[in-house]
Amino acid sequence: MKKQKMPPGLGLRIAAAERLAEVLKGANFVPFSATEMPDGRDRAIANRLVTTALRRHGQLDFAIARYLDRGIPKKSGPFEALLRLCLSQLLYLPELGDHSALFLAVEATKRDTRSQHLSKLMNAVLRRAQGEAHFLRGLPAPSLFPERLGLLWIKTYGEGSLEGMADALIDGAPLDLTVKDADASLVDALKASPVIADTVRVATRDSAVDMLSGYAEGRWWVQDVAAAIPARLLHLTAGAKVLDLCAAPGGKTAQLIKAGYAVTALDNDAGRVERMAGNLARLGYSADLVVADGLIWEPEAKFDGVLLDAPCSATGTFRRHPEVIWHRSAADVAGRVALQRRFIAAAAKCLNPGGVLVYCVCSLEPEEGEEQARWIADTIDSLEPLPVTAEELPGLEEALTDEGFVRTLPGMPVPGENGGTLDGFFVARYRRR
Repeated sequence: MKKQKMPPGLGLRIAAAERLAEVLKGANFVPFSATEMPDGRDRAIANRLVTTALRRHGQLDFAIARYLDRGIPKKSGPFEALLRLCLSQLLYLPELGDHSALFLAVEATKRDTRSQHLSKLMNAVLRRAQGEAHFLRGLPAPSLFPERLGLLWIKTYGEGSLEGMADALIDGAPLDLTVKDADASLVDALKASPVIADTVRVATRDSAVDMLSGYAEGRWWVQDVAAAIPARLLHLTAGAKVLDLCAAPGGKTAQLIKAGYAVTALDNDAGRVERMAGNLARLGYSADLVVADGLIWEPEAKFDGVLLDAPCSATGTFRRHPEVIWHRSAADVAGRVALQRRFIAAAAKCLNPGGVLVYCVCSLEPEEGEEQARWIADTIDSLEPLPVTAEELPGLEEALTDEGFVRTLPGMPVPGENGGTLDGFFVARYRRR
């Protein structure tokens, strides 16, 4: 049998559909690498199609429900993933062309034995969506999020905040770097602008991160502006002993070392600790690295400060990981809340009297943030609040709550000429009595 010729663009869409199908089943999205897809243009299109489908997941759900009364047919192979990819192109990436979206979707469906009987259905759905493209593009902000999270965030942060989050979800995350040393020439070479303290934001880049100016020399590391806030709030004297609990991949560890502290960085995953060691080596930094379970680990001596970036639902990172908001259930959050409380109690026991604990999560769920702070106040007598002040958040004063906590939202604008938003974080600070 003669092998079918592959039309241009078909192979990358088949590969993209396979990758998206994995994410729909619960995997995290890993962009295609040059090894997997050597052609740079194909790789860029494939990654863009998948990320657009993930960012527009809620709106695509609406469209699929509108045009498929019985939902996605069972045992249909790549049909759903192909449909989502090609709806994304048709509705939200018009520069890639309507014709290729329609033709390649049908062609890819025909070439898979599990879905070839659905090629006419694929064409019909895409044609109907094409006719209602203006309506579908105008769906309101809440449609971008799971109903449970959308309602919770409106109740907690206000409807206006959800609009900002929707914009942040569609726009994605810019590249933020924490620089080792202030150097205007490096910032210029990176096409970046200062944001807060030692964070700079790259405006545009046309190469991989490890090809940017200063990478090989270890002059900076990648770290979102929100993720860089917690480590700055310890305010200890140089040489103070600090424990970075749940430390990998090491961005906050690097901040603590840069601040002049004697740092112990702990994580329970040996592979992650090994990667952290490599990251620190590139920067010319060193710390006491420990592979252990932080819930039961007992230090030989207590610390002057503990930074606890606790395991969490990570819903605040949806700008770069849009799939996370569709993978988290209320039960998932409840499980993480219980784990966080055990970590908080363990962290408090590692502190010297007068020592400082900074607790943070990259989560938008109040159960993991504000409600945890109330739990600490009611449960752990050894800790007293140490409120954060507006002077510690120049340009981000709106992130400061009345209680002295830090609550960043993905829709919040950041200072600096490059603009943009930031990850969702909650930060609370305490002192051991």
